[in-house]
Amino acid sequence: MDEIFIKKVRAAAVAGWWTVLIAYCILLIQWFAYLMIIPRQPTAMLCFWGEGFTWQEIRTIWLWTMVAYKLGVAMMIFVVIWLTLWARQLAKK
Repeated sequence: MDEIFIKKVRAAAVAGWWTVLIAYCILLIQWFAYLMIIPRQPTAMLCFWGEGFTWQEIRTIWLWTMVAYKLGVAMMIFVVIWLTLWARQLAKK
C-alpha cells in the first residue's frame, strides 16, 4: 500500500483519539458543573436562562443535551476505533 496513505490514516486515528480525550474532558467538566449548580439552584442561573424557565425544565434540557452529546461522542469513538484498526491492517500489508 502507499506509505503516505498509511501515514495519513494513522494520523487521522491519532487526531481522533485526541479529540475523544478532549470531548471526555468537556463531559467531566459539565458533570462537575451539574453537580455544583443543580443542588444549589442559584437565582442567577434562572436569570441566565431567561424568564419563564423552571428548575425542572433546566434540569431536563441539561440532561437531554448531555445524552445527545454522549451519543455524538460514542459515534466518534466507533469511527476512531475503525480508523485505528484500518491503519493497523494497512501497515501489515
